[in-house]
Amino acid sequence: MTETAGAVARGSKRPRKGLRMKRIFTTPGVHPYDELSWERRDVVMTNWRDGSVNFEQRGVEFPESWSVNAANIVTTKYFRGAVGTPQREWSLKQLIDRVVGVYTRTAVEHGYFAAEEDVEIFDHELKHALVNQVFSFNSPVWFNVGTASPQQVSACFILAVDDQMESILDWYKEEGVIFKGGSGSGVNLSRIRSSKELLSSGGTASGPVSFMRGADASAGTIKSGGATRRAAKMVVLDVDHPDIEEFVETKAREEDKIRALRDAGFDMDLGGKDIVSVQYQNANNSVRVSDEFMRAVEKGEEFGLRARLTGEVIEKIDARSLFRKMGKAAWECADPGVQYDDTINDWHTSPETGRITASNPCSEYLHLDNSSCNLASINLLKFLRDDDTFDIANFVKITELIITAMDVSITFADFPTEKIGETTRAYRQLGIGYANLGALLMATGHAYDSEGGRALAGAITSLMTGASYRRSAELAAVVGPYDGYARNADAHKRVMRKHNDANEALRTFEKMDGDIHHEASKQWAECLRLGEKNGYRNAQASLLAPTGTIGLMMDCDTTGIEPDLALVKFKKLVGGGSMQIVNQTIPRALRQLGYQEEQIEAIVEFIAEHGHVVDAPGLRREHYEVFDCAMGERAIAPMGHVRMMAAAQPFLSGAISKTVNLPESATIEDIEQVYMEGWKLGLKALAVYRDNCKVGQPLSAAGRKTEAKEAVAEPEIQVVEISRPTRRRMPNQRPSTTTRFTVGGAKGYMTASSYPDDGLGEVFLKMSKQGSTLAGVMDAFSVAISIGLQYGVPLETYVGKFVNMRFDPAGMTDDPDIRMAASVMDYIFRRLALDHLPYEDRAALGIFSASERAAQQRGEDPAPIHADEVIAELATSAPIEELQSRAEAVPVETPRVAGSLESHQGRTADAPLCMTCGTKMRPAGSCYVCEGCGSTSGCS
Repeated sequence: MTETAGAVARGSKRPRKGLRMKRIFTTPGVHPYDELSWERRDVVMTNWRDGSVNFEQRGVEFPESWSVNAANIVTTKYFRGAVGTPQREWSLKQLIDRVVGVYTRTAVEHGYFAAEEDVEIFDHELKHALVNQVFSFNSPVWFNVGTASPQQVSACFILAVDDQMESILDWYKEEGVIFKGGSGSGVNLSRIRSSKELLSSGGTASGPVSFMRGADASAGTIKSGGATRRAAKMVVLDVDHPDIEEFVETKAREEDKIRALRDAGFDMDLGGKDIVSVQYQNANNSVRVSDEFMRAVEKGEEFGLRARLTGEVIEKIDARSLFRKMGKAAWECADPGVQYDDTINDWHTSPETGRITASNPCSEYLHLDNSSCNLASINLLKFLRDDDTFDIANFVKITELIITAMDVSITFADFPTEKIGETTRAYRQLGIGYANLGALLMATGHAYDSEGGRALAGAITSLMTGASYRRSAELAAVVGPYDGYARNADAHKRVMRKHNDANEALRTFEKMDGDIHHEASKQWAECLRLGEKNGYRNAQASLLAPTGTIGLMMDCDTTGIEPDLALVKFKKLVGGGSMQIVNQTIPRALRQLGYQEEQIEAIVEFIAEHGHVVDAPGLRREHYEVFDCAMGERAIAPMGHVRMMAAAQPFLSGAISKTVNLPESATIEDIEQVYMEGWKLGLKALAVYRDNCKVGQPLSAAGRKTEAKEAVAEPEIQVVEISRPTRRRMPNQRPSTTTRFTVGGAKGYMTASSYPDDGLGEVFLKMSKQGSTLAGVMDAFSVAISIGLQYGVPLETYVGKFVNMRFDPAGMTDDPDIRMAASVMDYIFRRLALDHLPYEDRAALGIFSASERAAQQRGEDPAPIHADEVIAELATSAPIEELQSRAEAVPVETPRVAGSLESHQGRTADAPLCMTCGTKMRPAGSCYVCEGCGSTSGCS
């Protein structure tokens, strides 16, 4: 525990207080960099569209322990200076020195430390923790600190909008400035009067939903020229706003338009050319529900909608009907999420200053309007010792070190607007959190959805927040409490007691979580004692962010509070390519569960082949749950996610960035249950995603089903003659093409023969030496595919099955049209699709040539059948019934395979392609992150 002590300020004989720092990982007289082995690497990133090199920096320096992926992300995203100039950073040492140097100098200038030796300890411990991937600041710190740019350190912002045109226009401007800087913001529009109220001039108000259109268009325009795929943006509306029903159904209605236009042949993919013809696609929407409303839903009562200016009830609605509409809209398009207003404000440390009305885009930062929060996340797996015990003492020390550094950053930080700067400096909101919880639970033999897993997560979260606020009280003794503390002292101390009460109520099951809980109790007791005496330096201390890019920077297996995504991952290799590996936490978990090395080897081999543990040799069924993941054969149940959030929430100042995944078969009632249970379990915010809800079934399918039902109405016994397929043999002479290819360093040859009139009819593949097992398997596979083609199996059916199949060898290819392949099969069938399928079928499968991708990048349509005048005619203001009728009239073939492909991929299928490297992004909390280059959809 860090102490405070009297010291003498420079140039003064009067003693002052200062922090006395204690070493955690470092050794006196030894620089932390000297304890590591360093190596030089080359970072070369190719353009996924045409294979050209879009980034190259050779000879960069990183510790040997850092993965290729982490080094690539840091080099491309965080190194400053023009590439190819002497000013360009080339070593991780330079990056960390640049950032930590500013923190250390600022701390000294503002009197944080008691003596010179404390300054060195602070400097060395920060550098040690960062270079060893123990924790990371959020991305804006790495982008900006120590450069000529404004020293913006925050990734999360909350704005405010009043019922005045000037305020609404300021909102547009302020959001634009924040988006331009690569950060995200949220806003509550409930102060804007509804479309059911009058203006002072006597006319009718437009309502907040209409003003959302302008903000959405602005966000879409700014994102198109920026480095991020999507402007990160949250819009909140209170449940008692008269326009709440219109707000709830806004994005679901637009999703209907997307389906209609997609079925008409337009490019409605995320980032597609025609997606701009629909609205409200650049924001997450959330309804701010009250306890009064949720109780009315439970009891089936009416609920009043209130005028914005007078507060009087102007309309009464059935609460269950509105709740049903919320569930239905979320079922259809994943929006809106919910934020539980009374719970949020019951845990508010600064209510005398103002209510909490909104959040950042991912809903983890919840505090005052016109404020910001900088984030940092701890890598939990770094504190799991070799003997499978948790390093509690060092976890506490690293927490207080990070809190100290984060508070220092507010002292030197710049902000996008003066209002945000004033509020943040006055309340000094921090957001410490963690990553790798899912990996820690698995490594220690805990199922994610289990009482033991939740107890461990709750204890760690309580310890982190208790140590953070205890440190905040120590900082208050040295540099003073936050400016707004005096007027909010009673409320702040009440919230600290609520945290302490929750800690006392925490139930533990094993020695590990029991020991952590014991230390958490000590931290909260000291926190309350010091807070009573000194006050607190920070109005907020902790939250759980999605840890997108920084999670990859720390080589974390799991992000934020999330479970593992899958048991098998892909690892980048030095020199290019990648290999499929079983998560390294699995062997450790099996040892923890008591399995012998021979059993572990067999289980790991089975997982590598099948991707799951079901029927793994020797694995006991009661241990299956330890290896449950977010998706796959044994996916964690939706309420398992909700219960884990509830275990951590009472110990967080803010909330949790997390999406509760539901299967495609989930009902509207299931979503209603998740929203209701989230309220009952004390969550602050909640978002859901039902697999495949963003694509759904083609609209014409409903008609076919109706026709089928009508046909059954009059049963009639018929004898049906079933026509069996006949083989169409290849002629003795036929045209063929031989392709030489390389995938991840493995070479092969493919000969594809066609019928003289049209159509592929034969494929032969050669890899490895004649007579080898691989050669034999490839020969048999070739014969099977060829016979299938000759019996009439469409090529697109094979392409749909084999594209995206993942196994080793994988990685870079020598084909300019297909720069990366997930496997040899993935490459072969992409190549066959490019050579033998028409553009429409390939577009449905997401397979394009280099020239087609380049045309799309230039904003051109590679398919001549897409007529610009038809796109212009289908305006977004047209009723959905009219869009559907027009869609039927457009002579464009409906994609046949995309729906079936994406139905198995859920939220991952809807993830955007990374604009930097073209890799499909994956979910991280409420956002998306690219594992290829580290780009995110707005969360850092």
